[in-house]
Amino acid sequence: MVDELLDRATAQTYASWFRALADPTRVQIVAYLARHARPMSVGEIVAAVGLAQSTVSQHLKILTEVRFVLVEPVGTARHYRINDACVGCFPSAADVVMGRPAPSPKGAC
Repeated sequence: MVDELLDRATAQTYASWFRALADPTRVQIVAYLARHARPMSVGEIVAAVGLAQSTVSQHLKILTEVRFVLVEPVGTARHYRINDACVGCFPSAADVVMGRPAPSPKGAC
C-alpha cells in the first residue's frame, strides 16, 4: 500500500544522507568530528585520516552539503564541526527498513 511507504520527500532526504555516508573515509570523518565535539581545522582532520588535504576537503564538501558537518570561518581558515542537530535526526537504517518510526528529517537538518 502507498500509505505504508515513507513519503517521497523524506525518502529523498534519507537517500542523500546515505549517499554522503557511502564512503568509508566520510564515515571516519563524521565519527572523528563527533567524538571530538569541537571545531577542527582541515589539517587536524588530514592528520587523523592520513589522506591528502585535497581529498579530505572534497569529503568535507560532501558532508557539509547534507549538513552532517558545519563549517566555521576562523580568520582565513575554515574549521569543521559535527552538526549535532542533523546527526540527531539521522535515522537508523534498520529502523527505516524494518518500518519502525524514524526521526523526522525536517527542522534543523
